[in-house]
Amino acid sequence: MPSLPVTRNQPFSLTALAPMQDVTNQWFMKVVAEYGTPDYFFTEFFRVNETSRLEKPILTSITENDTGCPVFAQMIGEDIPALVRNARELCNYEIAGIDLNLGCPAPRVYRKNVGGGLLRDPERVDRILGALREAVNLPLTVKMRLGFEQRSDLDNILKLVDRHNIDLVSLHGRTVKDMYRGAVDYHLIGKAVATVNCPVLANGNISSASHAIEVLRQTQAAGVMVGRWAIGNPWIFTQIRQAQCGEPLTIPTFGDVRGYIDRLWHNPHPVPERARVGYLKLYLNYVGQNIDADGAFLRQMRLAQTAQELFAVCDRILLQEPEYPIALSPYLGLVSRHDREMGCQTSSCEPIVAK
Repeated sequence: MPSLPVTRNQPFSLTALAPMQDVTNQWFMKVVAEYGTPDYFFTEFFRVNETSRLEKPILTSITENDTGCPVFAQMIGEDIPALVRNARELCNYEIAGIDLNLGCPAPRVYRKNVGGGLLRDPERVDRILGALREAVNLPLTVKMRLGFEQRSDLDNILKLVDRHNIDLVSLHGRTVKDMYRGAVDYHLIGKAVATVNCPVLANGNISSASHAIEVLRQTQAAGVMVGRWAIGNPWIFTQIRQAQCGEPLTIPTFGDVRGYIDRLWHNPHPVPERARVGYLKLYLNYVGQNIDADGAFLRQMRLAQTAQELFAVCDRILLQEPEYPIALSPYLGLVSRHDREMGCQTSSCEPIVAK
């Protein structure tokens, strides 16, 4: 069986940036690495079907990865010959391994029987994992959920994980139909840790270093995978590492956050200003969760239409007291837009305060 790459942080628990469609591109990985590199990156998913070819914008996350952090290439699909073909092609690049998406909860995705939709069809999952295990000479990993609609589905999928000697499982503690609603079931993640023969990364709503440490204690997982809260706080991987060592945590300031926003804005890929503003606002939906408890930053940021208006909001709120520390975990009662995570793409105009 192939072995996972050795990382600089062992024997500490592993950390990974969760794959998020339209978010975890090569540029975002590069920016995150400047604030504290996780042990692993995962690409956005390569869409795989009978006629698909490797998508060049996603491929740059591999070919232009200069972060020093290993990156797994994630695929989504259900066509077995196509998955095998693309996996073999990806193995020609400098990757840590191949990751199969069995967790995307977007209805427009799972209705095609891919991503989380495959959890309804364990027989097909069995055949896919068997074919990929035979074809791939690198670590083979799976990103999945507890089940499609019933959490009782988990046991059957975990048996397939062991049958095909999967090297790592990233387990989000909700079902596909849960999407991002409700509590994450860390108890079932712990059950999976005790059941399978491979390492498990606990995933789902890990919002701070202290929460990560508690999840690791509760689940005994090999590590944690952080998604949207790493958008709002790219220092989180450094903070998790510090917490494991018993060191004082790095506490970013409003001024640090303003610098982070500048880094996100100066993406070298040319796009129209309106698109850049919308793209930056996607990230700021998470940044704002750690800024102020009443949602003023979120409210004003969402009203901005131009780059000038958006940066005026950032300067007014963040540079008035640049040494003021951000919260170490998101403020309760605020909601962000996480519909783009794992391929869900909708408008970012939502109520600021959770009902």
